[in-house]
Amino acid sequence: MRSFLARVTVSALLGGTALVAGILPATATATAAPAPAPVHSSAAPQSRADTAVAWFANRNGSTAYQGYCEKAVENSYGRTGIYASAIANWNDAVRRGAAHRGDLNPPKGALVFWNISSYGHVGLATGDGNFWATSVNGRIGKARLPYFANYLGWAQPNF
Repeated sequence: MRSFLARVTVSALLGGTALVAGILPATATATAAPAPAPVHSSAAPQSRADTAVAWFANRNGSTAYQGYCEKAVENSYGRTGIYASAIANWNDAVRRGAAHRGDLNPPKGALVFWNISSYGHVGLATGDGNFWATSVNGRIGKARLPYFANYLGWAQPNF
């Protein structure tokens, strides 16, 4: 009588589940399906700061937000109607202890503030000493800090 050797073969791990081939004769060969190729993505998801900076960059040269700097920074973060003005936003940051007075090295995505009117002015830091804002040469533009007079400092967005 011909004897059969029995064996249990774990042929593959797919999705965390082991596939087990049952008891096979010695002459049988189990072949596992090839593992799927790993998926590599070179584009990491954008951070909120990256998205906000891109929002401004996509509107470079626009005059649509002249007089609405606070609305522009809020919109860049997908929000609107949080603060009545840039100075209200700054004053809230000061009250919360989140304001970095006079600091010219804000991280990417931080809001940068000036006291240039009763409403103040706000822009968005790029993290390299530059910022995006309305009213840069009369439109949305990128400039080097401090650019405007009466620079107040920066704070992370509170929205």
